[in-house]
Amino acid sequence: MPARLLSIPAVAAALDVDRRTVYRFIAAGDLPVVDLRTGTERSRVRVPAAGLEEFIARRLVGSPRLRR
Repeated sequence: MPARLLSIPAVAAALDVDRRTVYRFIAAGDLPVVDLRTGTERSRVRVPAAGLEEFIARRLVGSPRLRR
């Protein structure tokens, strides 16, 4: 089955952040992208859904232990 690709606005909505923040994650190499450029137009990038899931998993923080 082909990989599911997400637009930048969809990734921003999933993470509840601004699109610029998503582009910063991409520039830092934290989020993988697929470039769908067709000729000399602006590049159109998409984030693989699996890449977004891995990104989230890497940033999971365990809940702090309750103090007694």
